[in-house]
Amino acid sequence: MTKNVMIVGVGGQGTLLASRILGNTVINEGYDVKVSEVHGMSQRGGSVVTYVKYGENVYSPIIGKGEANIILAFEMLEAYRAMPYLKKGGKIIVNTQEIDPMPVITGAMEYPKEISQKLSKELDVTFVDALTLANEAGNFKSVNVVLIGVMAKSTDIPYEKWIETIKTTVPSKFLDVNLKAFDLGYNL
Repeated sequence: MTKNVMIVGVGGQGTLLASRILGNTVINEGYDVKVSEVHGMSQRGGSVVTYVKYGENVYSPIIGKGEANIILAFEMLEAYRAMPYLKKGGKIIVNTQEIDPMPVITGAMEYPKEISQKLSKELDVTFVDALTLANEAGNFKSVNVVLIGVMAKSTDIPYEKWIETIKTTVPSKFLDVNLKAFDLGYNL
């Protein structure tokens, strides 16, 4: 059976590294994997979406509405935007951080209120203060690996396999922080 994971966030949050960690881990487990990256205005804090599909045979990397088994959301508004893509019975893991998009920064719009209540009302959602955990690990930029750790716990892939992949995917100068970030998410 194919698993569909949608990773959503804002440019600069490390969604692409997260998709590489996930993709490399499932490849190492023998799955066929397809990854597709959709960039918005990523360098300006715009939306970034990555699709990771894996299973015995995967033919297309695109995840349609109602097809995602898991949505890994690095920011609250991005989680809200991704809601229609979650499969019935799917799970969404959400970083509680709020990053103002450009229309909010310029004053043209307000950041939507009560997103967490709207998500909780309809979905199987896990909220994570990944920014606090990343800071605890030693670098606020490791939010991505904290969230991968939270997600990894709900897979059938052994902990050691995730650690092996992080060691071969993350640059060595950031390895210790990211291993700690993964553990904090995994053991949450």
